[in-house]
Amino acid sequence: MLASLFIARPIAAVLAVLLLVSPAHKTVAAETGAAADRLLDATRDKPNIVILYADDLGLGDLGCYNDKSKIPTPNLDKLAQTGTVFLDGHSSSGICTPSRYALLTGRHHWRDFHGIVGAFGKSVFKPERLTMPEMLKETGYATACIGKWHLGWDWEAIRTKKGVGPDCFDWSKPIPDGPLAHGFDHYFGDTVINFPPYAWIEDDKMAQVPDTMMDTKKWPAIKEGNWECRGGPMVTGWNPYEVLPTLGDKAVAYVESRKGKDEPFFLFFAYPSPHAPIIPNDEFDGKSQAGPYGDFVVESDQIAGRIMDAIEQAGMTDNTVVIFTADNGPEHYAYARDAKFGHWSADPLRGLKRDIYEGGHRVPFIVRWPGVTKAGQVGDALISQIDLYATFASHLGFELPDDAAEDSHDLLGYLKGDTDAVRTSHVHNTFNHSWAVRDGDWLLVNAKTGAHSKRGLAEWEKRRAYENDELPLELYNLKDDLGQRNNLAEQHPDKVKAMQALLKKIQDDGRTRSAR
Repeated sequence: MLASLFIARPIAAVLAVLLLVSPAHKTVAAETGAAADRLLDATRDKPNIVILYADDLGLGDLGCYNDKSKIPTPNLDKLAQTGTVFLDGHSSSGICTPSRYALLTGRHHWRDFHGIVGAFGKSVFKPERLTMPEMLKETGYATACIGKWHLGWDWEAIRTKKGVGPDCFDWSKPIPDGPLAHGFDHYFGDTVINFPPYAWIEDDKMAQVPDTMMDTKKWPAIKEGNWECRGGPMVTGWNPYEVLPTLGDKAVAYVESRKGKDEPFFLFFAYPSPHAPIIPNDEFDGKSQAGPYGDFVVESDQIAGRIMDAIEQAGMTDNTVVIFTADNGPEHYAYARDAKFGHWSADPLRGLKRDIYEGGHRVPFIVRWPGVTKAGQVGDALISQIDLYATFASHLGFELPDDAAEDSHDLLGYLKGDTDAVRTSHVHNTFNHSWAVRDGDWLLVNAKTGAHSKRGLAEWEKRRAYENDELPLELYNLKDDLGQRNNLAEQHPDKVKAMQALLKKIQDDGRTRSAR
């Protein structure tokens, strides 16, 4: 249901989810006339689309979700006031690569893989998989990805010898199978902030030539936690502190470049923050009461404000969809942050990044869609980032083929105010050995525990009261127990069996969106 709410203060008590869409098949798209046949109405309104995708951000970090948050987020709070806040919104996974894949394909990641792409890892996309940016290109959009990619490239195509040194690659060659191969006209970023190569990439080529090996001793001191950077080639003078503001500059410049253009645009701005390394720039030190991580969130909020200001100054606010969400919950440093500063990044949820408890995948989800969503509304129905694909396709009159966006559900009617929820189920998964499934208000953790982020977990959970945690499975009614404290598996064995059957059906069917 969508409830009207004037968001003059934080919405601590509520939590909801939003949209995701799905693409078409590349091989089919190449056939004469196939792309045109899928466009049911070429005259439909085509708003610009901007997705701001945070990295390792907790639901409790934003003021508009948590009135106890010790981190000021005025720009995102303003977005919440002018758009719709979803309280039950989810990513596909509790880690980076799978959630990005699901968002861009409208398909549960676990149908294809589970883990992240490692340093110099290959692309997770199959050539025939129609992505959301490819679908948008077919409907006339310019498309750009700025920021973290973490979906793989074909680095072997430019490799000259074994190893990861700067002399092991021909940096002058195009790098295949990256963003430009999967629907984006333009890319700018460093692929992953804590993976090599430590240098800028523009489109499909290195904008800088790595000439040395990464050495954290050459960087300014880290402000919280560890660098967590994999070894590999780096350009001399690389400074990780410059990554976030540089990406912000590029996003603003891209928006400004679209002013006056007839062609609509899709910008996927994938933050490197507040993922480790936690490195707020000096001007943000002390801006929160949650330590350097909190300050990093403040800087991330400022970048969101700059991008939204650029949209407004270009006169495009009334025709631009802005979505803010995150790939998964906060990293394990949240335990120490809670102990030191009294700020729980996943508040009011149990669990963190990697976990299949709610804190691992229930994320901030704010949508401002002029003419569709209403200012100050709160949506409390179950939604997923996977649904954005089908929702955009529906609005644009794009007929999705059966082999695209198999798990994406059209949320357009719900976003416009229809009270009926679009989906009642969702599968939550990070690793292949542990699964959870949602069915209405009920959530089954089909494993001994939903926790994977165990560093600091035992000490932290001593302060919480969790009933019946010794059982082999966990069943919760989230309507009554959002913090997942009271395991009801013994009291409702029939419900457990029914949800296990639902999980198996979703896994075996290969899709949740109805085929034509």
